[in-house]
Amino acid sequence: MKYTTLPTTEIKVSKICLGTMTWGNQNTQEEAFEQMDYALAQGVNFWDTAELYPVPATPETYADTERIIGNWFAKTGNREKVVLASKIAGGGDYTKHIRTGGFTKENIKNAVEGSLKRLQTDYLDLYQIHWPSRGVNCFGTREYPFKTATKEAENHFEILETLNAYVKAGTIKAIGLSNETPWGTMKYLQAAEANNFARPVTIQNSYSMIHRAYEYGMSEVSLREDIGLLAYSPLAQGVLSGKYLDGNSPEGSRGNLFPRFIARYMGDGSIEAVKKYNKIAQKNGITLTELSLAFINQLPFVTSNIIGATKMSQLKENINSININLSEDTLKEIEAVHAAIPNPAP
Repeated sequence: MKYTTLPTTEIKVSKICLGTMTWGNQNTQEEAFEQMDYALAQGVNFWDTAELYPVPATPETYADTERIIGNWFAKTGNREKVVLASKIAGGGDYTKHIRTGGFTKENIKNAVEGSLKRLQTDYLDLYQIHWPSRGVNCFGTREYPFKTATKEAENHFEILETLNAYVKAGTIKAIGLSNETPWGTMKYLQAAEANNFARPVTIQNSYSMIHRAYEYGMSEVSLREDIGLLAYSPLAQGVLSGKYLDGNSPEGSRGNLFPRFIARYMGDGSIEAVKKYNKIAQKNGITLTELSLAFINQLPFVTSNIIGATKMSQLKENINSININLSEDTLKEIEAVHAAIPNPAP
């Protein structure tokens, strides 16, 4: 395994992060335990979860993923071996079963303390804002949604002041953002600096070979402001594994069970790009999954690559990507496809 640190901290994390959003829905607790056991044995020390998980989010399964992780900690005693990240859910109709009212002090307090209880721990290594409450172009939206976005932005001061108190108490070691824009990220950084609050050290946004919009503005923010990307959906919900090519829809796959989650990645441009990337992988004697993940692993603005799997074979393949080094010629071939079919998935 390869390691780095969360920017501006001494928190050592693996370049591969174990994503958990299927646990409690597509995966049982027993299967989740097996994944955690294997990942830790392979040197993966970074877990990412959220109060929202599993996804799709429902009132019946709310926070079950955190409960599963907490049960694993209780069984194994491995809490100190894991860098644990969780998130407070954003607002909107999708999460009205969790709470309403935005990122108020009371809501943050309830979210943090709820996660701590379910995870059976007294601290979180990284705590993140899952998505902005003001409305931004994420989750498949290309352009800024100016017609529906709220005129008022989040109260960055109140959010950071509340989280800073937890950092001072040692309950949270570091804070991060997710699904944010360059403007939103800079507002948090400016507010933190102006008020001597703990600053966000990571941002968890989607990134894959068919969705590289992060490079339009956020990659420069990452590099110049020292806020590392935690890349999620690096396989575009499995589309970049190649399993949906030629009209396939494997039984039990995410695309088969929840078609709307992969729809954004299944346009004609995306499928054509996936086919071209698959040929590059075959030429190099590796799988498309390994090519897709290895490409992200080597990017200078990426702190960790969040992989997720429903099967152990997938997990092993995903983690193995850390051992693959892409040649300059291969990287040029990837860039040639990207130049011909830039960001086909929103």
